[in-house]
Amino acid sequence: MKDERTKGTAAADEDGLTQAVQEAGAVELLLIRHGESEGNVAATEAREAGVEVIEVPARDADVNLSGTGRDQAKALGSALGRIAAEFRPDAVVSSPYARARQTAEIAVETAGWPVQVRMDERLRDRELGILDRLTRLGVESRYPEESERRDWLGKLYYRPPGGESWADVALRLRSVLSELNNLGNGHRVMLVCHDAVIMLFRYVLEGLSEEELLDLAAREAILNASVTRFVRPSGAGPWTLESFNVADHLAEQGVAVTEHGGDTSVRPQ
Repeated sequence: MKDERTKGTAAADEDGLTQAVQEAGAVELLLIRHGESEGNVAATEAREAGVEVIEVPARDADVNLSGTGRDQAKALGSALGRIAAEFRPDAVVSSPYARARQTAEIAVETAGWPVQVRMDERLRDRELGILDRLTRLGVESRYPEESERRDWLGKLYYRPPGGESWADVALRLRSVLSELNNLGNGHRVMLVCHDAVIMLFRYVLEGLSEEELLDLAAREAILNASVTRFVRPSGAGPWTLESFNVADHLAEQGVAVTEHGGDTSVRPQ
């Protein structure tokens, strides 16, 4: 990950996203997907094996990074450490899920940033309800009516029993962004989260239509430990996408680039 910005100092010592940005609004937003998790590996293996259930080692919130994921987090931290001090994020906020929290903590420690990682449950992954731990084959076999309803509604509006739709996730992200949009100037914020969350940040920040969002989701998989960057130099108003899904920093350091995307069948039928 290349950055030509120069050196200085910055730090954040506030609690959570609300407190971390309450004095001045953000001018830069870095969205980081967590490194490869043990759940990513298990889900890919289950799909490739054609089985119905994904054998994950813990509940979704407690699934750890894989060995590759830890290497990715360190490589991310090395790249972030090259950002000039005055351009570093002064607030780092993570999903509380273990894989995201570990990514954030490893990256910040490796970068040598004097900033504490804060948690915000609004950045958690989408909740799947009764479909949790099931492959697409598992859903079709065990809940055929839900499979049909998902195909009919599409990914944005389908809400599994006990879970969330993408629209539900977008609602909680809007509350995160409102804290940035209603403030003054100056802060740079890094959010460490999940692939669906990053897709939905783009949906909200760019004002995408349902069709544009689902087209994007069908053709792009958010890479593990990738960086997506939005900027707004004035600290107010709309955000501009500066870069998307960048993982060059992994390949440059000889670390595996992994995809582990979700279900690509996302359009209403």
